[in-house]
Amino acid sequence: MTPTRTSSSTNKEQSMRKVAITSLAGTSIEWYDFFIYGTAAALIFPKAFFPEDMPEMVSLIAAFSTFAVGFVARPIGGILFGHFGDRAGRKVALVSSLMMMGVATTLIGFLPTYATVGIAAPLMLTFLRFVQGLAVGGQWGGAMLLVTENAPPDKRGFYGAFAQAGAPLGLVLANIVFLIISGSLSDEAFYDWGWRIPFIISIVLIGLSLFVQLTLEDTTAFRELKEAQLKSARKLAEELSDEVVEETRQVSPVLEVIRLHPREIVLAAGAFLAVQVTFYILIAFVVAYGSNPAGLGLPREIMLTAVLIASLTQIPVLFLASAYSDRRGRKGIYMLGAVLGAIWGFALFPLIDTGEFIWIVVAVTGGQIFVGLMYGPQAAFLAELFATHVRYSGASLGYQLGAIIGGAMAPIIATALWASFGTFYVSVYIAIASMITLVSVLLLTETSGRNLDEIGQAS
Repeated sequence: MTPTRTSSSTNKEQSMRKVAITSLAGTSIEWYDFFIYGTAAALIFPKAFFPEDMPEMVSLIAAFSTFAVGFVARPIGGILFGHFGDRAGRKVALVSSLMMMGVATTLIGFLPTYATVGIAAPLMLTFLRFVQGLAVGGQWGGAMLLVTENAPPDKRGFYGAFAQAGAPLGLVLANIVFLIISGSLSDEAFYDWGWRIPFIISIVLIGLSLFVQLTLEDTTAFRELKEAQLKSARKLAEELSDEVVEETRQVSPVLEVIRLHPREIVLAAGAFLAVQVTFYILIAFVVAYGSNPAGLGLPREIMLTAVLIASLTQIPVLFLASAYSDRRGRKGIYMLGAVLGAIWGFALFPLIDTGEFIWIVVAVTGGQIFVGLMYGPQAAFLAELFATHVRYSGASLGYQLGAIIGGAMAPIIATALWASFGTFYVSVYIAIASMITLVSVLLLTETSGRNLDEIGQAS
């Protein structure tokens, strides 16, 4: 019996590693697609998709506004794919979102500029950014649940970090590609056609989505849910008419999760606020501030390299914080990240304003480390808040509402605060978001160790 148990345990571990690595690959490429837009919005789009005579600060805010459209679409994507994922399965929803992202991002690489087609250029750009937002709104829930619902309860936080690590890894990939291409081409060639290459190569995401479809199974929790629902439906069929059974089946997971877990959705969004505000200030606004002539006027390579180093540093922090949350709980490490992030916000710009590469790296890296303390455990934390039959919808709604309130507006608000009052008030903005997150997490129940296989309302 022992060899059989050992073999079974080994197979489960190998299967879990395959799911985790596939989730990491999928989220990394999808976030790469989402983030190259942010980098391009800071460096390329103000010149390529808006009139040349538009004031520089105005065109930057306009470019960041198209960036924000992706966040407006994310809750819609969370609702659509959440419903789909709770009904049809986690894997099917994930594959659909990966395919959608791959197509939209590739098409951005072929868009004509404002000089070619006028106002149609930013309109087409905005539409494809909206599609990107729909895709990423569905992707996170699918990738996160594939790992957390398959993971052992005592390692759920750790394995959940594989889905979370896709964000900084995707950002690293985006910045490396931009650095390589911009370093290999003249400024004229880069602004003329070179910026298109990072978007076009995202076509590989379409291939990865097919791989996921063909090689991965859906989660154990979802399969058990479907079996339980099938048994329940058969029992109902013996007692009720087919019409009543059909009516019972048509309850929307989105409406159901809003009915069952309204408090958890709102607090989950609040818990995500500091992560989003700080993260997008660090990866989008900081690049624009450092490289813009109205700011420090530094070479774009300096700012992109600093963001790249900081993002690489964040990856091990995600796993360490998540593993810690498996042993000591999700809330403590999450709240620590919020407090330290609020404090660090006031050191961020004085360090950047030195203009020295080493201090810019320290500034951005410190911020990303404290974001990692929150973002790492978040996958398990949000998954454990919701019942199995509405988990995709609930986790996606909380996550994406936090994203639109925080990430969508962060670069725009930061730019407006900088232009009107100076960067000190950008730090105040970070601190306020961090305090809202601290209170939200404090009001949530500790979830570590909760049984995700239970069918029904998570208590």
